[in-house]
Amino acid sequence: MLLKDKVVIVSGIGPGLGQELSTLAAREGAAAVVLAARTAHKLDVAEQEIRDLGLGTATLKIPTDIADAQQCQALADRTAEEFGRIDVLFNSAYDPGSFEPIEQADLDGWRRAMDVNFFGTMQLTQACVAHMKDSGGGSIVMIATMVEHKPLATQGGYGASKSALRSATKHLALELGRYNIRVNSCHMGWMWGPAVEGYFAWQSQETGKSQEELIADVTRNIPLGVIPDDGDCARAAVFFASDYASVVTGAALDVNGGEYMPV
Repeated sequence: MLLKDKVVIVSGIGPGLGQELSTLAAREGAAAVVLAARTAHKLDVAEQEIRDLGLGTATLKIPTDIADAQQCQALADRTAEEFGRIDVLFNSAYDPGSFEPIEQADLDGWRRAMDVNFFGTMQLTQACVAHMKDSGGGSIVMIATMVEHKPLATQGGYGASKSALRSATKHLALELGRYNIRVNSCHMGWMWGPAVEGYFAWQSQETGKSQEELIADVTRNIPLGVIPDDGDCARAAVFFASDYASVVTGAALDVNGGEYMPV
């Protein structure tokens, strides 16, 4: 059990990676899983999935908009109050921004993405770090994106916000290592789950291509020949959070089936 007895916060709960992270944390022995998202219904669904595992994992639902610093602080403080500490923070909340060419982009959309993906993530991280220091350490895992390395058309705003987060992650790892707080990032590519399924359905309507053709266009560039599943991507993030990565900090793990391979 990779997260045995740990108190885990997962931001960005919803269909897809956030929900996969929360249920996997429970499967891997977490003492408590704290669920955070803007939409209360999504928290209810994730909580029920954890209960259905029958493991007796403690859960706490806290509706949170990470773009609001006060809500971030309330999330961290409530977690520490309920469970005595914070061991792991999965920064999974994000805003995809607007999908449009940069030359035509409404930069207000970029600002919204930056408020969540960069400043919001930093606010939640700051709120949790003080509690991690109090308990002697912790692990922070940033859910990042392949788009930082391999630009995709119309995703400039999202990529820019996540690139800022990537830089901050390295600085955080340098600053927090003395407190036994590790900071790493997982850079996800295509992930098979509700969001991507919806994307292919939309693209099929827009282009007239079948979903099978569209998927083949994507997997042609992935050496493993498949779009990674949300659950498999979650496992990579849980490794970083676990004690198996106890001497790993400031690292960036590409989780994309080999579509992007850094030199």
